[in-house]
Amino acid sequence: MRELLRGTRYLLGGLPSAIATLFAPPLLAMVALSSGIAGLGLFAFPRATVVLRRWAEWHRRRAAAYLGVTVIPRDLVLGKGLRAQWRQVLDDPEVRRDARWTLRQIATGIPAGLAALALVGTPVFSVVAAPLWWLFPADEPLRLLAGIPVTGWGSALGLAAVSVAGFGALSWWAVPRLAGFHARGCVAALEPTAEELLTERVGELTESRAGVLDAHGAELRRIERDLHDGTQARLVAIAMRLGVARESLPDDAGALAKLLQEAHEGAEEAMTELREVIRTMYPPILADRGLDGALAALTARAGVPAEVELQDLSAGASRAGELGKLPASVEAAAYFIVAETLTNAAKHSGATRVLVRLTRDGGRLLVEVTDDGIGGVNEALGTGVIGIRRRVAALDGTVLVFSPAGGPTAITVELPCAS
Repeated sequence: MRELLRGTRYLLGGLPSAIATLFAPPLLAMVALSSGIAGLGLFAFPRATVVLRRWAEWHRRRAAAYLGVTVIPRDLVLGKGLRAQWRQVLDDPEVRRDARWTLRQIATGIPAGLAALALVGTPVFSVVAAPLWWLFPADEPLRLLAGIPVTGWGSALGLAAVSVAGFGALSWWAVPRLAGFHARGCVAALEPTAEELLTERVGELTESRAGVLDAHGAELRRIERDLHDGTQARLVAIAMRLGVARESLPDDAGALAKLLQEAHEGAEEAMTELREVIRTMYPPILADRGLDGALAALTARAGVPAEVELQDLSAGASRAGELGKLPASVEAAAYFIVAETLTNAAKHSGATRVLVRLTRDGGRLLVEVTDDGIGGVNEALGTGVIGIRRRVAALDGTVLVFSPAGGPTAITVELPCAS
């Protein structure tokens, strides 16, 4: 009985709101059309979607409460400026989901509410009307159930009992199921699909990974500065003092001179190794001159003639010779990719010319390195492409290698670089 009462209350309470929802689609259409006619819709339409969101959320919370489940609130807070508000409304999949829900609510809420009203109302009407059968004229008697006329107390009480028993049992079975069906449909219509949840989660993970990589790049830059300005400077000072000490020793110093020589040479070797570690961690030239200057210096000292072309298409207009600000992790990856491919070209390809082209287009950076060498790149032989693939995979990028026997070799890398 408790489930019957809950289901009846849910369906009959939703019937008026479902009827009111009938006006939502035409009102939204009128507001949208008024944007081009009187211009009022430019201001009103985004706010109409906020009202629709609150209306849909009220039904969603009501359905969730009936089902005994918890749902995460969906708020729609408009930004500043009409252009931003319209872009927000048009790009938000939740707004489209709200619009589709109105059609579902009309198609299911009204029939479900009317069905509940018929199932529950019929026995109630029979109980109330049966004792009043005598008020009806003889030529137009009271009719119950399927139009059966009531002509006396026997038929009145009998039909009322049959109505209560039959429709009561049917209501007890059907109304809770009908309410559950409607509530589940309402919640499902306003919930993102599994594909949308997966896409959203992938986007969140991509964004968080980009943040982690940027933080990692910043930390590498800090360590590089500390090593360069601190540890390396102290090693240089030690090496200089050891060198001065060696010069100050007399010619017959013997074992002491040998020890100072070994210490001096060891300090210089440590400086060389430290410089190599710093360069492989985060090239200092990236911090000093940026990616554009770092690539220019890289190609200038390459073992094969090379040139660099830079182009930024992200602003809508082609800008040659610059790429704009890139995330530190993307800059470092692009630098090491170009460095590795130039090294491979100089050592293995026999190329006479290498073209390095970097193109930024929206949220992606395209790195293309082409040489006119003999081709035939075999990743299984350790040509450095495997290292490039691993570095690119960390940024969720792609690598394409085209290197037929006889050449040319073209390595194309695509890196996401959205801020």
